[in-house]
Amino acid sequence: MAEQFNICLDIGGTKTLGAIFDGKGKIIHKLKKKTKSGGDSADNVESVIISVVEEMLKEAKIDRKQIHAIAAGAPGVIDQAAGVVLFSPNLPWRDYDIRTPIQKKFGAPFYIGNDVNVGVLGEHRYGAAKGCDHVVGFFVGTGMGGGLILNGTLYTGGGFKGAEYGHMVLEPEGPLCGCGQRGCLEAFSSKKGMSAYILQQVGRGRKCKLAESIQNGVFKSSALKKALAEGDAVATEAVDRACHYLAIATGNMINTFSPDMVVYGGGVMEAVGDLLLGKIAAEVDRYCMPSIRSTVQLKTAALGDDSILYGALSMIADAQ
Repeated sequence: MAEQFNICLDIGGTKTLGAIFDGKGKIIHKLKKKTKSGGDSADNVESVIISVVEEMLKEAKIDRKQIHAIAAGAPGVIDQAAGVVLFSPNLPWRDYDIRTPIQKKFGAPFYIGNDVNVGVLGEHRYGAAKGCDHVVGFFVGTGMGGGLILNGTLYTGGGFKGAEYGHMVLEPEGPLCGCGQRGCLEAFSSKKGMSAYILQQVGRGRKCKLAESIQNGVFKSSALKKALAEGDAVATEAVDRACHYLAIATGNMINTFSPDMVVYGGGVMEAVGDLLLGKIAAEVDRYCMPSIRSTVQLKTAALGDDSILYGALSMIADAQ
């Protein structure tokens, strides 16, 4: 029998990352493409997913009959049992059955979950939170996602709708969020939130080099790293503001769940995680009880860009 491979995907608002895993759980091929999420067509994103898988198979010289399973993490509220994206704030998907067309196209089982749920699962099985029974995860990217491991198991809540604490309201009169509410953590601390603050300040006549790299409402994480290294005042303010609200949210989650670890992942943390973690850690004690805080570790994700890929691999393993 020919060797079997698993294909894992990280579907984001700005890019789709794919990887092929061999039977031993090792990545043998990777590919990244821009996600065409503009407009109202869900088919645009679906076509990118299919093209990523097809290109990887071609480049790795693997026949589609050798696909054991395909799994993905994507932003939004996702019914994992049905393979349906109920709502995605950064993609044009509403009550969208993504499982059927992918399984039909490749003739292999397809699993999908909320990207941050999946990413935290990856960090729990393979990364920074390995060996921890209780984990709170924040992933700072285009949006802001949450993921929970409770009693060693991924917690997804009723109807797979839980752990959306990127949309906990921290300031009821705060900036508008993509979900329709005001003052969510995402509206302050995601790339969209920080970009909105930077553009607001530039609109008031202030200078910020990072503003030049903002496209479709977000900057590249690498550009943020460069701006901070150069001491850009507005970019630094945006980050300080983001970390302030992340510290409040972290304190709330520490008080609620008493986790062994809070892990921070996503593109922003990948680029400037040590800096942000230091700012969060310096402030978080104000927002949680000392007796609970004393047993909690704060860490950046160890798998970087691959957290969601390894989480998708874990979903396949759990489904067998």
